[in-house]
Amino acid sequence: MDDLYLVCYTTADGTAALGYQQNGVTRALPFGLESVLSGEIGAASLVDRVLSAASTPLASDSVALRAPVVGAQEIWAAGVTYKRSEEAREMESNNSSIYTRVYHASRPEVFFKALGREVVPLGGRVGIRFDATWSVPEAELVVVLNANMEVVGFTIGNDMSSRDIEGENPLYLPQAKVYQDACAVGPRIWLRPSAAGWPDVTLAIRITRAGQTVFEDSTTTASIHRKLDELIDYLGRCKHFASGVMLFTGTGIVPPDNFTLQAGDVVRITIDPIGVLENPVHVVGPRQKA
Repeated sequence: MDDLYLVCYTTADGTAALGYQQNGVTRALPFGLESVLSGEIGAASLVDRVLSAASTPLASDSVALRAPVVGAQEIWAAGVTYKRSEEAREMESNNSSIYTRVYHASRPEVFFKALGREVVPLGGRVGIRFDATWSVPEAELVVVLNANMEVVGFTIGNDMSSRDIEGENPLYLPQAKVYQDACAVGPRIWLRPSAAGWPDVTLAIRITRAGQTVFEDSTTTASIHRKLDELIDYLGRCKHFASGVMLFTGTGIVPPDNFTLQAGDVVRITIDPIGVLENPVHVVGPRQKA
């Protein structure tokens, strides 16, 4: 069977809707993303429910993609899941050893990132803090889970980060990671219900400035240190997510130490076959400009 994708879109009259894509064709679904994320439609029956809709194809100009999230949904993130990330975090924190310890520990690092209503969609502006001096994007594979902690599928995420703030003190992690426009997700959810392991995919990032490439790199999910079920287990051990949850799974791509994002840069993250998440950059905080 050809790959299936869930897409959230806005119709010509402004109505929010859920659809699916297959072979480049988008069709409407008779239920919303809430039904999927709440577990009302379980992972085991999700593909059948999607395919049974068999609605008329939508005209491409009638589908304006939105972030594939719901407002009350929580987005969390796992840190230090790639060796490259562990090395970079140790360096930025003046070799504190805290990140090496968590990389090898049985318990992973997981932290809150954003609410669904705060997520930046494809084409929206991602933010860099006005009081940060070292800002980078983090290209990540994102796991989409329903309220029963079943895997629905995967999408693309950009975990915007202020490395200088986190490096100054690990307790500043929330300030470095959780701020306005610091979380971008999309453009669609690659359906992989009940997946038990990482999909074999390549993550690539390119950053352009005034039309010129200033950084690009790639990695693969083969480099993830943690197992998928391990991260899901710790995330859901003592917390219930009634509206489902997304989990960023860490980054294996770190720009050089002398690189920082600037307003006007464009961040383009590609994960085949999910697609492309591209966002321009702006400054957020007291000095932000419209």
